[in-house]
Amino acid sequence: MMLTAGSISLSDSLVDFFNQTGFAGATWGNIAMILVAFLLLYLAIKHKFEPLLLFTIAFGMLLTNLPGANMFHSELFAGGHIHWGSFIQDAGLLDYLYLGVKLGIYPCLIFIGVGAMTDFGPLIANPKSFMLGAAAQLGIFVTFLGAYALGFTPAQAGSIGIIGGADGPTAIFLTARLAPELLGPIAVAAYSYMALVPVIQPPIMRLLTTKKEREIKMSQLRPVSKTEKILFPIIIAVIISLLLPSAAPLIGCLMLGNLMKECGVVDRLSKTVQNELMNIVVIFLGITVGATAEAFINVQTLSILVLGVLAFALGTAGGLLLAKFMNLFLPEGKKMNPLIGSAGVSAVPMAARVSQTVGQEANPSNFLLMHAMGPNVAGVVG
Repeated sequence: MMLTAGSISLSDSLVDFFNQTGFAGATWGNIAMILVAFLLLYLAIKHKFEPLLLFTIAFGMLLTNLPGANMFHSELFAGGHIHWGSFIQDAGLLDYLYLGVKLGIYPCLIFIGVGAMTDFGPLIANPKSFMLGAAAQLGIFVTFLGAYALGFTPAQAGSIGIIGGADGPTAIFLTARLAPELLGPIAVAAYSYMALVPVIQPPIMRLLTTKKEREIKMSQLRPVSKTEKILFPIIIAVIISLLLPSAAPLIGCLMLGNLMKECGVVDRLSKTVQNELMNIVVIFLGITVGATAEAFINVQTLSILVLGVLAFALGTAGGLLLAKFMNLFLPEGKKMNPLIGSAGVSAVPMAARVSQTVGQEANPSNFLLMHAMGPNVAGVVG
């Protein structure tokens, strides 16, 4: 009888221990998202797909889906609002870091760093790039209409459409204001597809262009003066903020960072926002965006993923097709390589590098990177 009692006691202890572990609370949703996190980590580490973003997003996704860790609580942000009454008592580490996303702090800080790392010279030297950047926004508007037709509200459809802008901070900034309830899946989709630009774009680029078009070599861009580079961010910040006041925080921060770089009198600040500030904010943003993928597998979020791919594909096609159309009116020797139009989806500088790579496949002596950077940074402004 003593052995039996001891056996029962040991069994109860093992059961109690198991119930206190995360294994007891694991759901199929948790397991699925952990597997997704493993896949994203693999893509980031093995294939180097936008690793600075995808790595942190994947690990944030992993942390928040570990049962019992209590690092992120989606109920504190239910309905698109911060429930401050329960926040102090129940919040975990990632809940506090997520406030930077929810309050729109991280996107603006990142845009200061992006501006300081951006060279608008190719865009200033070739103003036609503005048109290519605008055409690449086609994916945003068509996807908006498609999402609305599928039953999403206009605000939700706009937030889904902005995925086609291939710009994570913009997607987060806009969605936090229009459809905060979709912030998690939209942010994960936007950053994941940005990382997958080298996979998504090349097939579309080859499909919509001929080998002869991909072989087009473009003449060297004209030199851009320092005065032009200093005036550009000031003028753009003023004009866009007057036309679209709601865009002032993002465009203002972007142009602030660029002016720091170009004016040459605040090098310490420019280097800080390009390196230390940018790196810190990217870590916090990536981890917390991944944390919002707590309950990612459902019909709504899967439809957002599908619409996000559509937005990217149409944006890529829009830039390519406009470049082909513009070539009809340009003389020989002045024609554009249509591949640079695909860079108008933003995703700086990955999309421009893809244009360079696909162009060199057709013609090894082709150097399109600087030409593609024009539409690329135009896409950021767009």
